[in-house]
Amino acid sequence: MDKINQRIATELNVAPGQVAAAVELLGEGATVPFIARYRKEKTGGLDDTQLRKLEERLGYLRELEDRRASVLKTIEEQGKLTAELARAINGALTKVELEDLYAPYKVKRRTRAQIAREAGLEPLSEALLANPGLDPLVEAAKYIDAGKGVADAKAALEGARHILIERIAETPTLVGQLREWMWSDGELKSVVKKGKTEEGAKFSDYFDFGQRIKDMPSHRALAMLRGMNEGVLDLDLDVAHEAGKPHPAEGRIRSAFGIADRGWPADAWLGETVQRAWKDKLSGSLSTGLLARLKERADAEAIGVFSRNLKDLLLAAPAGPRTTMGLDPGIRTGVKVAVVDQTGKVVATTTIYPHEPRRDWQGSLAALAALCIKHKVDIVSVGNGTGGRETDKLVAELMAKMPELKLTKAMVSEAGASVYSASELAAKEFPDLDVTLRGAVSIARRLQDPLAELVKIEPKAIGVGQYQHDVDQTGLARSLDTVVEDCVNSVGVDVNTASAPLLARVSGLNQTLASNIVAFRDENGAFKARTNLKKVPRLGAKAFEQAAGFLRIMDGKNPLDASAVHPEAYSVVEKISEATKRPLKSIIGDRAFLKSLRPADYADAAFGIPTVTDILAELEKPGRDPRPEFKTATFQEGVDSISDLKPGMQLEGVVTNVAAFGAFVDVGVHQDGLVHISELSDRFVKDPREVVKAGDVVKVRVKEVDAGRKRIALTMKSGAIDRSAADAPRASGPPSTQRSSAPPPKSESAGESALAAAMRRAQERK
Repeated sequence: MDKINQRIATELNVAPGQVAAAVELLGEGATVPFIARYRKEKTGGLDDTQLRKLEERLGYLRELEDRRASVLKTIEEQGKLTAELARAINGALTKVELEDLYAPYKVKRRTRAQIAREAGLEPLSEALLANPGLDPLVEAAKYIDAGKGVADAKAALEGARHILIERIAETPTLVGQLREWMWSDGELKSVVKKGKTEEGAKFSDYFDFGQRIKDMPSHRALAMLRGMNEGVLDLDLDVAHEAGKPHPAEGRIRSAFGIADRGWPADAWLGETVQRAWKDKLSGSLSTGLLARLKERADAEAIGVFSRNLKDLLLAAPAGPRTTMGLDPGIRTGVKVAVVDQTGKVVATTTIYPHEPRRDWQGSLAALAALCIKHKVDIVSVGNGTGGRETDKLVAELMAKMPELKLTKAMVSEAGASVYSASELAAKEFPDLDVTLRGAVSIARRLQDPLAELVKIEPKAIGVGQYQHDVDQTGLARSLDTVVEDCVNSVGVDVNTASAPLLARVSGLNQTLASNIVAFRDENGAFKARTNLKKVPRLGAKAFEQAAGFLRIMDGKNPLDASAVHPEAYSVVEKISEATKRPLKSIIGDRAFLKSLRPADYADAAFGIPTVTDILAELEKPGRDPRPEFKTATFQEGVDSISDLKPGMQLEGVVTNVAAFGAFVDVGVHQDGLVHISELSDRFVKDPREVVKAGDVVKVRVKEVDAGRKRIALTMKSGAIDRSAADAPRASGPPSTQRSSAPPPKSESAGESALAAAMRRAQERK
């Protein structure tokens, strides 16, 4: 274990003692959020990022050690474990290196080389390799034995060659050197398969493409591998070499085995053996392994991008406790409407039909107006799916005609709403609500509090990156789950209002304990103190220790219960109160007073300076929300589809995803545009996240539009605007009658009358 700890410490550039402490805490069942927040003294202040890396490497290295022990045992049982081999196996730093060493001893199916050995041909292969001066045919004649299947000298030489090819292919140092050489210098080329040009048009960028494999970015690698898996592309990995001449890999093999062309009798036979070893054995196996390595690296990069995007979405600014109307757009099936109050409780639902085939634009305006008046709606959340922009226009017209409503509107991502609507959780939460209306509720709530609502959806269904279904699904799920856990615990959870899915993501809790907390709360009323959590069935001392600091009780008996101060450290605050002769309540929020305190004065053996420093910072603003301030984007009127876009247009949009090569921005045309990394800023940008993150509201300019391929190139650079395009007349008001979702034209007076009537009806029902 010390060996593993030392290696992790070296990789993280921290002290071995820090790693040992973290490993011990993890072994005791502590979670990463808990260790990062409340065990800084033990770990020397390791943060959550370091701890996640430590946890990941710990798992890998433990698997490596288990495999190492298994390999040593197997080879020892074969009676072939030498001191030199044992040293090499014990020194292997990766699973690949270990498997290279094990390859010659691995029990495998009966190969042609094994058959040749059984026929007694191994001495022939060794003799010719050791002494190329021997005549192959003369030597082979000594091994002819019809009873063993060796009919003639040619058959003997072929068997000897199979033995030597297998020996070459299982020489660890050679295989390792060739692998790294191919990784460094190899070029991965792709060509379109015959007859697949039209069918595979989406892969047209790779119909004739090549790049060094080690330099290939994640998105490109995943695209090419998908093209291959879908039968559109052929991939070939090779090192550049002159046609008609021996492959450079053959020279490396010759050098490793001392094979040369000196004009000796066996030189030609040995040279052909090397050629076949490369062509028939090594080339294919190394290419397969390196494509797997490329896939693994691309997966890791892509999963990293997905995880960062998910974190940004989960920690997006919440609109807060405001009465919200959620609109789940639809064309022929209608727009589903749900109104939720400040606590997220559903108070009204309906369906309106402003688009095809009913085109009841004015009736829809009246219905929305009535709901807004009756329930005092403050903000409208519009899903960004099909019909989203048309529905957004409906709300914009409502706001223009009835400014007294003082509405705010925002478009939100619908990703995962349909998955949630049909889930068992949604059915339990809304047993009497039609599945189509549950999506509108989700759209409303995710504007109020994205984190609280999105945790109800499987992370993969939220849609946070490209090629999401191409990467390792186990690794993706594990990574996204840790992101959700970290986000929930960084914000904290109000134990008296949180749903079971949200509580289940709290450090130390699981689905069962979360459900028990909700059931206990329903039966006994709101929790008045954190200590009351101990009364929840099956919530033991360990779970309480892990969870308590992340659970908030607002307006409880102890004001510290609303903060991130852990109950185990309440004594520190009490010590400060006693020492300064100030009541506990008066200390909380008094920034000037708290800044005047020296953490060292209140630290002791149990709670060191790091913990006391955190406590004082928390007391300045207890229960503070780390998420940014809420703001909305305004999509441009008359720009509803990709065909409406023109180069030079300036637009406002929302960043939906950030990749290594740039950022995708929703500008309201049902197809995200790409701001390439080179277009994110006037300055050089190494990482797009230096400039933007998912959920940001940004201003962009259209560079290029390819409607056929549904590609939009955007820029965030400063520069002159093409005024002829930017100033082109645009439609305003409701969608035009040429659009499939267009309402019938109505006079302004008719619209006003409908709204006025709606207002009167709403007032009469009060």
